[in-house]
Amino acid sequence: MPHISTSRTDTASTSVTAALETILAENTAVVARLSADTEVTARLDDVAARLRGAERIFVLGAGRSGLALRMTAMRLMHLGLTVHVVGETTTPAITAADALLVASGSGSTAGIVRAAETAHEVGATVLALTTAASSALAGLAQVSVIVPAAEKQDHDGALSAQYSGGLFEQSVLLIGDALFHALWQASGATAAELWPRHANLE
Repeated sequence: MPHISTSRTDTASTSVTAALETILAENTAVVARLSADTEVTARLDDVAARLRGAERIFVLGAGRSGLALRMTAMRLMHLGLTVHVVGETTTPAITAADALLVASGSGSTAGIVRAAETAHEVGATVLALTTAASSALAGLAQVSVIVPAAEKQDHDGALSAQYSGGLFEQSVLLIGDALFHALWQASGATAAELWPRHANLE
C-alpha cells in the first residue's frame, strides 16, 4: 500500500470534503456558463435533436472522456435508441444516416479526429464536445459544444484546480446525462417503460 504523507498542517484544504466542495463549485460554474450562453444552449438542443433523429448513434472518446460517453451510450440505449461504442467488436460501419458523438478536451486526439474524418467523409453527423473551438475536431463537427473547462495539459490551475482534465471529463458526463434527460422527458416514456431495457445478464 502506498504511503500517504500526513505531515501537512493545512488539513482543511486537503480534506475530502474540501475536495468535494471544489469539484461541485467548478461543475456548477461550468453549468452556469453553458446555461447563460444562448448560442451554447441552442447547440445543446441541436445535439439532442440530431441524436433523436439519427438512425444509429456512435460514441467515441479516449480515456476518462470515453468512459463518460459510455455512460451516455447506456442511457440512450435505455431510451430505446440504437447506440454503438466505437471500438467494440460488434460496432458496424457508420453511414450517412447516423450520428457520431465524440469528446476530446484538446480536440486533437488522433484517433478521435480520424474517426470524425471518416464519419464526415461518409456524410454522418458529427457532434463534438471539446474545450478548443479552433481545433480540428470542432472544425469537422456539424455541431460543436465548447465546454469552458481546462484541457488535460493545462497545469496552471487557471480554469480548474483539478488534475489533468478532470473538470472536462465530469462535464462530459453531466452533458451526456442532460442530453438523455431532455430526450427522455420529450419522449413521454415513463421510467417503468425504460426499465426492461436494463441489462439482465450481469
